[in-house]
Amino acid sequence: MKKNLSTKDIAKFQKSFSSDPRNRIAMNAVTQMGPADVAQNREVISRIDHTYSHFIKTPEATNQKHSGRCWLFAGLNMLRLEAMNKMNLENFELSQSYLMFWDKLEKANYFLESIIDTFDEPLNGRLVMWLLESPVVDGGQWDMFVNLINKYGVVPKTAMAESHPSSTSYPMNSLLVAKLREYAKVLRNMHKAKQSMEKINKAKTNMMEEFYRILVINLGVPPNKFNWEWRDKDDTFHRKGEITPQEFYEEYIDRKLDDMVCLINAPTEDKPYNKMYTVQYLGNVVGGNIVRYLNVDIKTLKKAAMEMIKDEKAVWFGSDVSKAMERKLGLLDVDAFAYDLLLDTKFDLDKAERLDYGQSKMNHAMVLTAVDIDENDNPVKWRVENSWGTKTGDKGYYLMSDKWFDEYVYEVAVDKKYLGDKLNKIIDTKPINLPPWDPMGALASI
Repeated sequence: MKKNLSTKDIAKFQKSFSSDPRNRIAMNAVTQMGPADVAQNREVISRIDHTYSHFIKTPEATNQKHSGRCWLFAGLNMLRLEAMNKMNLENFELSQSYLMFWDKLEKANYFLESIIDTFDEPLNGRLVMWLLESPVVDGGQWDMFVNLINKYGVVPKTAMAESHPSSTSYPMNSLLVAKLREYAKVLRNMHKAKQSMEKINKAKTNMMEEFYRILVINLGVPPNKFNWEWRDKDDTFHRKGEITPQEFYEEYIDRKLDDMVCLINAPTEDKPYNKMYTVQYLGNVVGGNIVRYLNVDIKTLKKAAMEMIKDEKAVWFGSDVSKAMERKLGLLDVDAFAYDLLLDTKFDLDKAERLDYGQSKMNHAMVLTAVDIDENDNPVKWRVENSWGTKTGDKGYYLMSDKWFDEYVYEVAVDKKYLGDKLNKIIDTKPINLPPWDPMGALASI
């Protein structure tokens, strides 16, 4: 029998609260300032030091503004370093709007193909409801980024600038989602009426043409070719002339993304280490790479990231940035807030339990650009290039403690050469399927 919350219970709670005057002091402070400001650990805050033993020189931080394109910004921020080196540039930015356009178009097609694939699933079942929940969000995963680069290349930001909908994406996304849900209804009804797949595919093609038009109205026409010329940091003028996005990537970046692999650290019972995983119905380009993860212990994951930075290669990574973050100061540190002292309670879930019980998941991608390594070759802290502009942290760059890395970093994209023979053999094995709602797919659901 269920027990209700009685007036006797509440009276007991009130008496317990009033019995300790520290509760009233805490209440007075928190109601005026909020729990984060009151719980801030000044001892940790005062030790912020943006000095690192291994440091990659990087340009001004970018700004994704009011959009969920962190994974695209992080990927392009990593790639622009290659372009800057090849073109001798002091500062440079690749077009995030360009890849956003193709990602939206490809995701729409991927979604409609998933709807066709699930025609015989119940409409109110968990799978179809999951597909309908977020058919064309801003978020994405590393392998989805690689798919876009492989198919569409990149362009400088000057070749496709930001638009209002790209920087403030919610209104556009609401319209796109409305159309895709409508398309899903039409396609499912056609199947229910036993119409042929030829007619269904023709209808889908017409839908994609309409969807393309809506995207162009919001984001502009992505260039097939553009004229490229630049003046380098030595004030020398260069003119390439007309070039395609694919040619631009090959000539000025040429990072072999297919030589990279995503490592994850998910210490849950359902994901044994040293095995490959994928997430069902998570992707963007039909026929492109599926999302693939190699689950490893945190020490292995960090070592690969450290070796990349030592070789002056920035590292794309996914984390739960909503935890233990002091945004104004740009600090990611599990000791930055003393909530246990303020609230007189402990928060005891470990990393695996936070994943299992929905307390944590990947929700933001950024770039590791430096690491401070002690005399025993252990990381102490990391420098993080964020994409929230230059007004927080060290002009947009954040400091991450190594303890925060342990607890809230879930994924890094690294070159296979840093893994060794044992792990490289595992990479080519068939991945274990995880359900679409697994937390390892969460970065593509924002």
